[in-house]
Amino acid sequence: MKLEEAIKQKEFKDPFNKAVVNLLYSQSYIVSNQSCLFKPLGISPEQYNVLRILKGQKGQPITVSSIQERMLNRMSNASRLVEKLKQKELVIREECPTDRRQVDILITEKGLKILTELEEAVYAFNRKIINLSEEEVDQLNFLLDKMRG
Repeated sequence: MKLEEAIKQKEFKDPFNKAVVNLLYSQSYIVSNQSCLFKPLGISPEQYNVLRILKGQKGQPITVSSIQERMLNRMSNASRLVEKLKQKELVIREECPTDRRQVDILITEKGLKILTELEEAVYAFNRKIINLSEEEVDQLNFLLDKMRG
């Protein structure tokens, strides 16, 4: 569906304005559809992002501030997300042995199990929602990287 139809706007002032609105609309479209994957497991897209960051640590602890730096949406409150994941027993928080002011975060087996459960569904979802050929996806990735400089 064309952006103009989706947001019921006849035209844009210029193609740059349309591109920004198109990116914002597309991001919202992906996240809202993605939520359907995570909701049955009781996690949000942001919590999924935190779990993926922790899995990437391969068992090494990481601080909340380091999680925040790596998040896709840096406006998210990483401390709050970690606390919710802790309540669900998907992560553990440990006082750092060398610096008591620092708190280390680790993913639990239960957290890893959720990521394993989601792996195929996320893979299929990505292919479905990005309705492009592999060549077009490569071009899209190239252009998005170029746009961010």
